[in-house]
Amino acid sequence: MQDFHQGTVAIVIPCFNEPATIATVIRDFRCVLPEASIIAFDNNSTDDTARVAREAGTEGIDVTLQGKGNVVRRMFADVEADVYVMVDGDATYDASVAPALIGKLVEERLDMVVGSRVADEQSAYRLGHRLGNLMLMQYVATSFGRTFKDMLSGDRIFSRRYAKSFPDHASGFETETKSTVHALCIRMPVAELPTRYISRPEGSESKLNTYRDGFRILMTILKLVKNEKPFAFFTVGFTICALLSIPVFRTYMETGLVPRVPTALLSTALMLLGPILMFRGLVLDTLTRGQIEVKRLVYLVIPAPQKRERA
Repeated sequence: MQDFHQGTVAIVIPCFNEPATIATVIRDFRCVLPEASIIAFDNNSTDDTARVAREAGTEGIDVTLQGKGNVVRRMFADVEADVYVMVDGDATYDASVAPALIGKLVEERLDMVVGSRVADEQSAYRLGHRLGNLMLMQYVATSFGRTFKDMLSGDRIFSRRYAKSFPDHASGFETETKSTVHALCIRMPVAELPTRYISRPEGSESKLNTYRDGFRILMTILKLVKNEKPFAFFTVGFTICALLSIPVFRTYMETGLVPRVPTALLSTALMLLGPILMFRGLVLDTLTRGQIEVKRLVYLVIPAPQKRERA
Protein backbone atom coordinates (compact mmCIF):
# COMPACT_ATOMS: atom_id res chain seq x y z
CA MET A 1 0.00 0.00 0.00
CA GLN A 2 1.24 3.48 -0.80
CA ASP A 3 1.49 6.21 1.82
CA PHE A 4 0.41 9.64 0.60
CA HIS A 5 3.51 11.44 1.71
CA GLN A 6 7.15 10.92 2.42
CA GLY A 7 9.04 12.61 5.21
CA THR A 8 7.42 15.54 6.91
CA VAL A 9 4.26 17.56 6.39
CA ALA A 10 4.05 21.06 7.87
CA ILE A 11 0.77 22.90 8.34
CA VAL A 12 1.58 26.61 8.28
CA ILE A 13 -1.11 29.05 9.36
CA PRO A 14 -0.80 32.80 8.79
CA CYS A 15 -2.96 34.62 11.32
CA PHE A 16 -3.76 38.16 12.40
CA ASN A 17 -6.36 38.84 15.08
CA GLU A 18 -8.06 35.43 14.85
CA PRO A 19 -8.67 34.47 18.51
CA ALA A 20 -12.15 33.17 17.72
CA THR A 21 -11.03 30.71 15.02
CA ILE A 22 -7.35 29.77 15.34
CA ALA A 23 -7.95 26.97 17.89
CA THR A 24 -10.62 25.46 15.64
CA VAL A 25 -8.27 25.46 12.65
CA ILE A 26 -5.51 23.80 14.67
CA ARG A 27 -7.86 21.17 16.10
CA ASP A 28 -9.43 20.30 12.74
CA PHE A 29 -6.11 19.89 10.94
CA ARG A 30 -4.61 17.88 13.80
CA CYS A 31 -7.52 15.46 13.48
CA VAL A 32 -7.01 14.83 9.75
CA LEU A 33 -3.18 15.06 9.73
CA PRO A 34 -2.10 13.86 13.20
CA GLU A 35 1.55 13.31 12.24
CA ALA A 36 2.03 16.76 10.70
CA SER A 37 3.71 19.61 12.52
CA ILE A 38 1.55 22.71 12.94
CA ILE A 39 3.07 26.19 13.10
CA ALA A 40 1.01 29.34 13.60
CA PHE A 41 2.62 32.55 12.32
CA ASP A 42 1.23 35.48 14.26
CA ASN A 43 1.50 38.78 12.37
CA ASN A 44 1.42 41.42 15.14
CA SER A 45 -2.00 40.49 16.46
CA THR A 46 -3.38 43.01 18.93
CA ASP A 47 -5.43 40.42 20.82
CA ASP A 48 -5.00 36.93 22.28
CA THR A 49 -4.43 35.10 18.98
CA ALA A 50 -0.84 34.07 19.82
CA ARG A 51 -1.79 32.86 23.29
CA VAL A 52 -4.80 30.88 22.01
CA ALA A 53 -2.61 29.23 19.37
CA ARG A 54 -0.02 28.20 21.97
CA GLU A 55 -2.70 26.86 24.30
CA ALA A 56 -4.06 24.81 21.40
CA GLY A 57 -0.70 23.03 21.39
CA THR A 58 0.95 24.47 18.31
CA GLU A 59 4.34 26.03 17.78
CA GLY A 60 4.12 29.79 17.32
CA ILE A 61 6.39 32.16 15.38
CA ASP A 62 6.01 35.93 15.48
CA VAL A 63 6.39 37.89 12.22
CA THR A 64 6.89 41.60 12.85
CA LEU A 65 6.70 42.82 9.23
CA GLN A 66 3.00 43.42 8.62
CA GLY A 67 1.27 41.70 5.70
CA LYS A 68 0.50 38.18 4.55
CA GLY A 69 3.25 38.23 1.93
CA ASN A 70 5.83 38.84 4.66
CA VAL A 71 4.39 35.93 6.63
CA VAL A 72 4.51 33.55 3.66
CA ARG A 73 8.11 34.49 2.93
CA ARG A 74 9.03 33.75 6.56
CA MET A 75 7.15 30.43 6.46
CA PHE A 76 9.06 29.12 3.48
CA ALA A 77 12.38 30.35 4.90
CA ASP A 78 12.03 28.99 8.44
CA VAL A 79 10.07 25.76 8.07
CA GLU A 80 11.74 22.60 6.79
CA ALA A 81 9.30 20.05 5.37
CA ASP A 82 8.65 17.90 2.32
CA VAL A 83 5.08 19.13 1.93
CA TYR A 84 3.65 22.46 3.10
CA VAL A 85 -0.05 22.89 3.82
CA MET A 86 -0.86 26.61 3.96
CA VAL A 87 -4.29 27.58 5.21
CA ASP A 88 -5.73 30.82 6.57
CA GLY A 89 -6.48 30.95 10.27
CA ASP A 90 -10.11 32.04 9.84
CA ALA A 91 -11.78 28.58 9.88
CA THR A 92 -13.39 29.07 6.47
CA TYR A 93 -11.64 26.14 4.74
CA ASP A 94 -12.57 22.47 5.11
CA ALA A 95 -9.70 20.62 6.83
CA SER A 96 -11.01 17.20 5.78
CA VAL A 97 -9.96 17.77 2.15
CA ALA A 98 -6.27 18.30 3.09
CA PRO A 99 -5.26 14.61 2.76
CA ALA A 100 -6.77 14.52 -0.75
CA LEU A 101 -4.89 17.68 -1.74
CA ILE A 102 -1.62 16.24 -0.43
CA GLY A 103 -2.34 12.90 -2.07
CA LYS A 104 -2.83 14.58 -5.46
CA LEU A 105 0.38 16.55 -5.08
CA VAL A 106 2.45 13.47 -4.24
CA GLU A 107 0.76 10.95 -6.55
CA GLU A 108 1.13 13.22 -9.58
CA ARG A 109 4.44 14.80 -8.46
CA LEU A 110 3.01 18.30 -8.55
CA ASP A 111 4.42 21.45 -6.99
CA MET A 112 1.24 23.25 -6.01
CA VAL A 113 -2.34 22.15 -5.49
CA VAL A 114 -4.93 24.88 -4.91
CA GLY A 115 -8.13 24.23 -3.00
CA SER A 116 -10.60 26.13 -5.19
CA ARG A 117 -13.44 27.48 -3.10
CA VAL A 118 -16.98 26.16 -3.47
CA ALA A 119 -19.42 28.06 -1.25
CA ASP A 120 -23.06 27.24 -0.56
CA GLU A 121 -23.52 30.41 1.46
CA GLN A 122 -23.62 33.75 -0.37
CA SER A 123 -22.08 35.49 2.63
CA ALA A 124 -19.08 33.15 2.63
CA TYR A 125 -17.87 34.14 -0.82
CA ARG A 126 -19.33 37.53 -1.65
CA LEU A 127 -20.33 38.52 -5.18
CA GLY A 128 -17.81 41.36 -5.34
CA HIS A 129 -14.97 38.99 -4.47
CA ARG A 130 -16.20 36.46 -7.04
CA LEU A 131 -16.23 39.08 -9.81
CA GLY A 132 -12.82 40.39 -8.81
CA ASN A 133 -11.42 36.86 -8.79
CA LEU A 134 -12.91 36.21 -12.24
CA MET A 135 -11.42 39.39 -13.70
CA LEU A 136 -7.99 38.57 -12.29
CA MET A 137 -8.17 35.01 -13.62
CA GLN A 138 -9.04 36.21 -17.10
CA TYR A 139 -6.22 38.75 -17.01
CA VAL A 140 -3.67 36.13 -15.96
CA ALA A 141 -4.99 33.62 -18.52
CA THR A 142 -4.58 36.20 -21.30
CA SER A 143 -1.07 37.12 -20.17
CA PHE A 144 0.32 33.71 -19.30
CA GLY A 145 -1.74 31.28 -21.36
CA ARG A 146 -3.39 29.44 -18.47
CA THR A 147 -4.69 30.09 -14.98
CA PHE A 148 -6.62 28.61 -12.06
CA LYS A 149 -10.33 28.69 -11.36
CA ASP A 150 -9.61 30.27 -7.98
CA MET A 151 -6.21 31.95 -7.95
CA LEU A 152 -6.89 33.83 -4.70
CA SER A 153 -7.63 30.81 -2.53
CA GLY A 154 -5.85 30.71 0.83
CA ASP A 155 -5.85 26.91 0.92
CA ARG A 156 -2.74 25.64 -0.90
CA ILE A 157 -0.40 22.67 -0.81
CA PHE A 158 3.23 23.21 -1.85
CA SER A 159 6.12 20.90 -2.53
CA ARG A 160 9.46 21.59 -0.91
CA ARG A 161 10.99 22.58 -4.23
CA TYR A 162 8.27 25.18 -4.71
CA ALA A 163 8.70 26.63 -1.22
CA LYS A 164 12.47 26.88 -1.48
CA SER A 165 12.50 28.39 -4.97
CA PHE A 166 9.73 30.99 -4.59
CA PRO A 167 11.25 34.53 -4.67
CA ASP A 168 8.29 36.24 -3.02
CA HIS A 169 8.57 40.02 -2.64
CA ALA A 170 4.89 40.67 -1.96
CA SER A 171 3.90 42.19 1.37
CA GLY A 172 0.12 41.79 1.50
CA PHE A 173 -2.74 39.68 0.15
CA GLU A 174 -1.34 39.89 -3.37
CA THR A 175 1.02 37.04 -2.41
CA GLU A 176 -1.52 34.49 -3.73
CA THR A 177 -1.42 36.20 -7.11
CA LYS A 178 2.36 36.17 -7.17
CA SER A 179 2.56 32.52 -6.12
CA THR A 180 0.19 31.62 -8.97
CA VAL A 181 2.13 33.58 -11.57
CA HIS A 182 5.45 32.16 -10.34
CA ALA A 183 4.18 28.63 -10.98
CA LEU A 184 2.87 29.57 -14.42
CA CYS A 185 6.05 31.39 -15.46
CA ILE A 186 8.39 28.45 -14.98
CA ARG A 187 5.71 25.96 -16.01
CA MET A 188 5.46 23.99 -12.80
CA PRO A 189 3.07 21.04 -12.68
CA VAL A 190 0.07 22.29 -10.72
CA ALA A 191 -3.56 21.36 -10.13
CA GLU A 192 -6.78 22.33 -8.37
CA LEU A 193 -9.31 20.45 -6.29
CA PRO A 194 -12.63 21.87 -5.08
CA THR A 195 -12.89 22.51 -1.35
CA ARG A 196 -15.87 23.63 0.69
CA TYR A 197 -15.73 27.25 1.77
CA ILE A 198 -17.87 28.42 4.68
CA SER A 199 -18.69 31.69 6.39
CA ARG A 200 -16.59 33.00 9.21
CA PRO A 201 -17.99 32.09 12.64
CA GLU A 202 -19.60 34.76 14.79
CA GLY A 203 -17.04 37.00 16.43
CA SER A 204 -14.55 36.67 13.58
CA GLU A 205 -13.92 39.56 11.20
CA SER A 206 -12.39 39.53 7.70
CA LYS A 207 -9.21 41.55 7.14
CA LEU A 208 -9.86 41.86 3.40
CA ASN A 209 -10.89 45.14 1.81
CA THR A 210 -12.50 44.43 -1.56
CA TYR A 211 -11.40 47.62 -3.32
CA ARG A 212 -8.04 48.25 -1.64
CA ASP A 213 -6.78 44.68 -1.87
CA GLY A 214 -8.29 44.19 -5.33
CA PHE A 215 -6.41 47.26 -6.56
CA ARG A 216 -3.17 46.03 -4.99
CA ILE A 217 -3.59 42.63 -6.63
CA LEU A 218 -4.28 44.24 -10.02
CA MET A 219 -1.15 46.41 -9.66
CA THR A 220 0.82 43.28 -8.75
CA ILE A 221 -0.37 41.55 -11.92
CA LEU A 222 0.62 44.56 -14.04
CA LYS A 223 4.08 44.56 -12.45
CA LEU A 224 4.41 40.81 -12.99
CA VAL A 225 3.41 41.11 -16.64
CA LYS A 226 5.98 43.89 -17.07
CA ASN A 227 8.66 41.78 -15.37
CA GLU A 228 7.78 38.38 -16.81
CA LYS A 229 6.39 39.39 -20.25
CA PRO A 230 8.21 42.67 -21.00
CA PHE A 231 8.03 42.38 -24.80
CA ALA A 232 4.24 42.08 -24.75
CA PHE A 233 3.95 44.82 -22.13
CA PHE A 234 6.05 47.39 -24.02
CA THR A 235 4.54 46.37 -27.37
CA VAL A 236 1.23 47.67 -26.02
CA GLY A 237 2.95 51.00 -25.32
CA PHE A 238 4.39 51.07 -28.84
CA THR A 239 0.96 50.36 -30.34
CA ILE A 240 -0.70 53.15 -28.33
CA CYS A 241 1.96 55.65 -29.43
CA ALA A 242 1.57 54.61 -33.08
CA LEU A 243 -2.25 54.84 -32.99
CA LEU A 244 -2.17 58.31 -31.43
CA SER A 245 0.17 59.53 -34.17
CA ILE A 246 -1.89 58.26 -37.12
CA PRO A 247 -4.42 61.15 -37.44
CA VAL A 248 -1.75 63.84 -37.95
CA PHE A 249 0.21 61.63 -40.35
CA ARG A 250 -2.98 60.89 -42.34
CA THR A 251 -3.84 64.60 -42.57
CA TYR A 252 -0.37 65.38 -43.90
CA MET A 253 -0.58 62.58 -46.51
CA GLU A 254 -4.00 63.79 -47.70
CA THR A 255 -3.38 67.57 -47.75
CA GLY A 256 0.38 68.03 -47.54
CA LEU A 257 -0.25 70.39 -44.61
CA VAL A 258 0.18 70.24 -40.85
CA PRO A 259 -2.66 72.43 -39.52
CA ARG A 260 -1.64 72.33 -35.84
CA VAL A 261 2.07 72.53 -35.09
CA PRO A 262 1.78 71.54 -31.37
CA THR A 263 -0.15 68.44 -32.36
CA ALA A 264 2.48 67.62 -34.95
CA LEU A 265 5.24 67.96 -32.36
CA LEU A 266 3.34 65.69 -30.00
CA SER A 267 2.84 63.10 -32.72
CA THR A 268 6.54 63.23 -33.60
CA ALA A 269 7.45 62.70 -29.94
CA LEU A 270 5.07 59.75 -29.72
CA MET A 271 6.52 58.17 -32.87
CA LEU A 272 9.99 58.50 -31.37
CA LEU A 273 8.83 57.10 -28.02
CA GLY A 274 7.17 54.06 -29.64
CA PRO A 275 10.39 52.47 -31.03
CA ILE A 276 12.17 53.23 -27.75
CA LEU A 277 9.51 51.27 -25.89
CA MET A 278 9.75 48.43 -28.41
CA PHE A 279 13.55 48.29 -28.09
CA ARG A 280 13.29 48.31 -24.31
CA GLY A 281 10.85 45.42 -24.47
CA LEU A 282 13.24 43.41 -26.64
CA VAL A 283 16.18 43.99 -24.28
CA LEU A 284 14.19 43.19 -21.15
CA ASP A 285 12.68 40.13 -22.80
CA THR A 286 16.17 38.72 -23.35
CA LEU A 287 17.11 39.42 -19.73
CA THR A 288 13.85 37.92 -18.45
CA ARG A 289 14.41 34.70 -20.34
CA GLY A 290 17.76 34.38 -18.63
CA GLN A 291 16.18 35.01 -15.22
CA ILE A 292 13.49 32.40 -15.86
CA GLU A 293 16.17 29.88 -16.77
CA VAL A 294 17.97 30.62 -13.48
CA LYS A 295 14.71 30.22 -11.53
CA ARG A 296 14.09 26.93 -13.30
CA LEU A 297 17.57 25.64 -12.49
CA VAL A 298 17.17 26.57 -8.80
CA TYR A 299 13.79 24.85 -8.78
CA LEU A 300 15.22 21.67 -10.35
CA VAL A 301 17.93 21.32 -7.71
CA ILE A 302 15.31 20.17 -5.17
CA PRO A 303 13.66 16.76 -5.76
CA ALA A 304 9.91 16.34 -6.14
CA PRO A 305 7.80 14.71 -3.39
CA GLN A 306 8.10 10.93 -3.50
CA LYS A 307 5.71 8.18 -2.47
CA ARG A 308 6.98 5.60 -0.07
CA GLU A 309 6.10 1.97 0.52
CA ARG A 310 4.60 1.06 3.86
CA ALA A 311 6.15 -1.93 5.52
